[in-house]
Amino acid sequence: MMRAILASPRGFCAGVNMAIESLDLAIQVFGTPIYVYHEIVHNRHVVAAFRDKGAVFVNRIDDVPPGATLLFSAHGVSPDVRRQASQRQLRTIDATCPLVIKVHREALRFAQDGYTILLIGHEGHDEVIGTMGEAPAAIRLVENEASVDQLDLPADAKVAYLTQTTLSVDDAERIIQRLRGRFPQLVGPPHDDICYATQNRQQAVRSLAREADVVLVVGSQNSSNSQRLQELARECGVDAYLIDSAQDMRPEWLAGKRTVLVTAGASAPESVVQQCVEHLRDRYGAAIEYRSLHSEEVHFPLPRELRAYR
Repeated sequence: MMRAILASPRGFCAGVNMAIESLDLAIQVFGTPIYVYHEIVHNRHVVAAFRDKGAVFVNRIDDVPPGATLLFSAHGVSPDVRRQASQRQLRTIDATCPLVIKVHREALRFAQDGYTILLIGHEGHDEVIGTMGEAPAAIRLVENEASVDQLDLPADAKVAYLTQTTLSVDDAERIIQRLRGRFPQLVGPPHDDICYATQNRQQAVRSLAREADVVLVVGSQNSSNSQRLQELARECGVDAYLIDSAQDMRPEWLAGKRTVLVTAGASAPESVVQQCVEHLRDRYGAAIEYRSLHSEEVHFPLPRELRAYR
């Protein structure tokens, strides 16, 4: 009989919960269409559900009619985007995750203090674009250890580092150590930038993957933290697959497997996780085992623009 271990914590984090609740409430209060700058979170099911409710996702402020309501996604935006929205006289609602706002503030502080900021992250990610926009002249993007060696900075440069909140903890630490090797004077933020939810989900996979023959990570392909969970499981020596839904499961992945570990990225709905678990139970007769490694009690308040309506 197959055993399916359901890891916890998994799925929605406090920032995702806040962003989704914000968009739901904004639709109730202001009606539709409600415009959203980029995807509210990186999950296909969540985005499709909000499209059905009347949300319109845009990648340019020019695509929002003057005077309309615009919600900034959980990943944050640059000051330039905020200026464009103001010039277009948009009613804005800021659903940026507070942990991303923390990184933005650190970038501003380091830039004002004259540091060159080495931002560890993935080029093109919405969060990275927003953070770099806070101090574009002062920030250099560092994607991997090799890019550390390519930095054209003097050995005594005044440098600080920040990280994208959804990185692999292990990858980020390797890059930071490589930076310290080049720049012993490197300084960092007072507290780790990688968010609590990302770290907790990675720790659960690291601890439980050793018991599994295969790992299924529920999440969309454009979800950074979901991709990191898949990578981490593979680094533990286990086959791992990132799936958007039960329909993505391939029989050859599970043939002959006795133990399956199921987890989910921080933007994956629990309803989709349960559909995957039901598929394992119905098709493979899997016995479900619930394993919890951390308790998460974090809650973020709604954006100030919506608090009066709750």
